[in-house]
Amino acid sequence: MVRKMSVPPMELTEQDGEGTQLCAVVEEIGQITLKRALIPEPQDGEVRVKVKWVGICGSDVEVFRGAREPEFISYPTRLGHEVAGVIDKVGRNVTGLQVGDPVALRYVWGAFAEYVCCGPFSVKKLPKELPLIEGSLIEVLPGVIHAAEIADIAPNKNVLIMGQGVSGLVLTQVVSLYSPRNLVVTDLFDEKLELARKYGATHTYRMPSEGASTMDIVGSDFPNGFDVVIPCLLEGDGMVDAINAAAQNGRIVMYGCIGTCHKPVDFFKVHKKRLDIFSTEPKRDIDNRTYFDKGLQLVQDGLVNTEEMITHIVKLKDVAEAFKLRNEHKGDTIHVMIDCERE
Repeated sequence: MVRKMSVPPMELTEQDGEGTQLCAVVEEIGQITLKRALIPEPQDGEVRVKVKWVGICGSDVEVFRGAREPEFISYPTRLGHEVAGVIDKVGRNVTGLQVGDPVALRYVWGAFAEYVCCGPFSVKKLPKELPLIEGSLIEVLPGVIHAAEIADIAPNKNVLIMGQGVSGLVLTQVVSLYSPRNLVVTDLFDEKLELARKYGATHTYRMPSEGASTMDIVGSDFPNGFDVVIPCLLEGDGMVDAINAAAQNGRIVMYGCIGTCHKPVDFFKVHKKRLDIFSTEPKRDIDNRTYFDKGLQLVQDGLVNTEEMITHIVKLKDVAEAFKLRNEHKGDTIHVMIDCERE
């Protein structure tokens, strides 16, 4: 069975001193606080990572807002999965990974902390010359590359990416490498659209509001819709808009819109248009690792910029302020990074 996101155990403590660390806990919807926990020891087949950088992902914001159904999340919980750090301890029966290796992590949830343990499958060793701050977003690239692969993009196809948040901007950079006829992106903010144009978008459109219809804005230029639609929005309601924007025989790749959908979905429209709808996480472990390698190579080769969209850096001790900032949804707030290294 394919591996899934895991939350490494972390034992909370009232102590404050040697052998303890800071970690962030979402006590309830809209409330994230700092706790102390014991520094974990790696088990057989695990490594311990001294965490440096963790980005606040849109999925973290969804959980913080309470936008995930109870069957998928319960409170209290820990967040944080866009991780870069350095291995500081290696458990028994681990080969290839060593103390001092800079790494990015994937499929590790709950990493707003100073230390976290995981198995080698979740670890991607980074080149020592690559700044760690550029390494944390490599976590999103396996899903992004897989999305581009299953989208079946070709030079005769028009592609729409809805939303230019952190993942949307990474998607724009990757999808542009697949040479679509037109790469159209939408967002609420001019600052993000400016970056999208730099990253390869051929057409950019500013949406007047979150609930606006994409085809009302772009329909005069693309009246037949889009061969490939990749919604990169948080809320599930965006899938209704994606279906409307898809062309006959089109393909929708759900990189985003995995939150709860509160609008009725017209499945007859899906049937009538002969649409294909795909999820984006790789379905085989080997694919996950292959795309991890490809993602790192794209960053190393300068084809994907993971640093330019960072707008704010906040210390772990101020994580509550960081989430408040990220939750405000403004044009000058794109990627908020948490610096987890103790001062």
